Amino acid sequence: MTDTGIVNVHGRRVWDSRGRPTVEAEVSLACGATGRAIAPAGASRGIHEATDLRDGGNDFGGQDVKGAVANVLGPIAGAISGLDAADQNSVDQALIAADGTHDKSQLGGNAMIAVSMAVAHSAAAAAGEPLYRYLANGREPTMPLPQIQIFGGGAHAGQRIDIQDLMVICPSAKSFSQALDMTADVYRAAGVVMAERDRLQGVADEGGYWPAFDSNEQALETLVVAIERAGFVPGQQVAIALDIAASEFYRDGLYKLTLDDQAVDADGFAEKVSAWIERYPIISVEDPLAETDRDGMIAFTRAMGERVQIIGDDYLVTNAARVRAAVTDGACNAVLIKPNQAGTLTETRDALEAAHQSGWDAVVSARSGETEDVTIVHLAAGWGAGQLKVGSFARSERMAKWNEALRVEEALGAKARFAEHRSLSAGV
Repeated sequence: MTDTGIVNVHGRRVWDSRGRPTVEAEVSLACGATGRAIAPAGASRGIHEATDLRDGGNDFGGQDVKGAVANVLGPIAGAISGLDAADQNSVDQALIAADGTHDKSQLGGNAMIAVSMAVAHSAAAAAGEPLYRYLANGREPTMPLPQIQIFGGGAHAGQRIDIQDLMVICPSAKSFSQALDMTADVYRAAGVVMAERDRLQGVADEGGYWPAFDSNEQALETLVVAIERAGFVPGQQVAIALDIAASEFYRDGLYKLTLDDQAVDADGFAEKVSAWIERYPIISVEDPLAETDRDGMIAFTRAMGERVQIIGDDYLVTNAARVRAAVTDGACNAVLIKPNQAGTLTETRDALEAAHQSGWDAVVSARSGETEDVTIVHLAAGWGAGQLKVGSFARSERMAKWNEALRVEEALGAKARFAEHRSLSAGV
C-alpha cells in the first residue's frame, strides 16, 4: 500500500443549517493524513439528481441518515479501503460500482459525496497542500466572482414569492474581497429599505431577507432601490442575478405564479422573464423554465442568450451528458455545479469540464441546507469555475464559505487572479 492508501473510513451523523441530520465522512490514509467533509441538502431538487438516502419513519420527520452513515461504515469503507486517495477517479468509480444505481439510491448520494470530498481532502493533506492548490494540479487558481442572495424566496422561504433567489453580482469588482465589500453595503441597505417600508421580517433559509412583497416584480424594484441606496449604479457596478427555479411552480404545462395570481404557458412565462430583463439590470438567470420544459429552455436561450447568462440547475443537475446535450440543443449557456447533485467529485468535475469545453461559464453552488463545510470554495478556485454561489451575506454556514474564499485570495497574494466573464460583462 502507498502512503496515500486509504486505511480507514468513518461516518457520523451531524446537523445542517435547517436542523436536519446529514452525513459527515472522515478518511484516514496510511501516512497519517486525514480528510473530512459534510454532505449538504437541497430544498428544490432536480428530478435527475443523486438521491439522498433518508430513513423515513418518525424520527426527525423521516429525515434521519442512520442508513446512509451505516453505508459509509460498511459497504463504502469496504469498497475503497486500500485504494489510493491520490487517484480520485479510481476511488469514485469504486463508489459508483458499489452503489450500482443510476441515481445513487442504494448507498445514498449524501453518503457518497461526503466520502468523495473527504478523500480529496485527505489526499491534499498528504501532499501538504490546501485543497484548492491540490485541485489546481499545477495551474494557478482563479478566484470566483460571487453571486450573493439579498432576498430569499421560493422553496427557501415557504413559497412567499415565486422567484427563489434575488442576488447581486458585481461585474465591476476587481477582486473577490472588493465584491464582498460591495455586497455588504447592498445587503445592509436592503435591510434599511425593508425596515423603512415596514417589511423587515427576518431571513429565509439562506440568510437573505424574508420576501415580504406584494408581487414578484416588487422584489426586483426593491433590490434596485437597495443597490442605489448603497451608492452603486445598477447594471454598471452592481447587477442582479435571479434563480427562478421555475420547476417549483410548473404544473400541468403551466407556470402558476401564486404571488402574481397568474397561470401562463411557457411562451407567456418566457415573455414575463424577458420583460423583467428589459426593465431591470439582470445579467444572469438560472432555471428560467422548468427542468422538463426542453422546448421552453431552448426558445428562451435563443431569444435571450446573447444578452444574459442562462444557467441550468435542475435542468442539468451537474451531469456531463446533460450538459453536452444542452450544448447541442442550444439550451442554456452556463451550468450550476453542485457536487451532491452528482454524488462524486469526479462526476462533478466532468460536468464542469463539459461546460468549459463548450465555452460555457460555470457557477459552483452550495445548497439551502448547508454546514460549516467549505469544500466548494476550494473546488471553485482550484478548478477555475469562475463563479461561486453560496447564499446570502448572513448566517455562519454561508459566511464560513465567503470567509474561506478571502483566506484563499490572501494566500494567493499577488498571484491571485479574479475571474472575468464574457456573458456577464456583455450585459453591463
